[in-house]
Amino acid sequence: MSHRRFHDPSHHEPFAFNTASEDQIAWWERKYPTERRASAVIPALWITQKQNAGWLSEPALRAVADRLGMTYIRVYEIATFYTMFNLEPVGKYHFQVCGTTPCMLRGADKLKDFCERKIGPKGHVSGGGKFSWVEVECLGACVNAPMIQINDYYYEDLSIETLEKIIDDFAAGKEPQPGTYVTRQTSAPEGPPTSLTDEALYDGTKAKPLSAIPNAPKPPEPAQT
Repeated sequence: MSHRRFHDPSHHEPFAFNTASEDQIAWWERKYPTERRASAVIPALWITQKQNAGWLSEPALRAVADRLGMTYIRVYEIATFYTMFNLEPVGKYHFQVCGTTPCMLRGADKLKDFCERKIGPKGHVSGGGKFSWVEVECLGACVNAPMIQINDYYYEDLSIETLEKIIDDFAAGKEPQPGTYVTRQTSAPEGPPTSLTDEALYDGTKAKPLSAIPNAPKPPEPAQT
């Protein structure tokens, strides 16, 4: 479990759920029996974090506990255990840099160094509130290493040059395209396709109706009377 601290509570603003958050939490609550509504705590925390500019303040955590009839400490335990929940303010664009072995072997250390130079210290908000970054454990996109999750989306197969372009685009108010930043289709091998490249395979001309399904089991013989 990671070592995580709450942001200084003296700087926290009051929190109340807006209508959209209330509706979403209620939708999750309905999935469970009334006496088990605390089972909705993780989606409730996620919805709350979305409303609260990407992080969970102490008043927001208490609001979740009150909403689900839970003790405060139970909600705090969950929020501090899962690193998907941010306990300090984050930037409008929050960079989660994967530092686990596949990404590390493919250059994640260089990306972290670049984030330090371009954005600022890890865990601090910079750029007038626009940017923050942290290192995280595996995000499950190892074949597209090195990669970074920015808010809700994955940016994959990154280099210093492509990462700089992404940051500059966000700074200029643009929304860079998520996904891979090399020539490949999703998680296929890098480069253009090398098989099934005949376009006629996909234009319908080679599709012939089957008169019978090959190797299909034979229908049973009619019963003798």
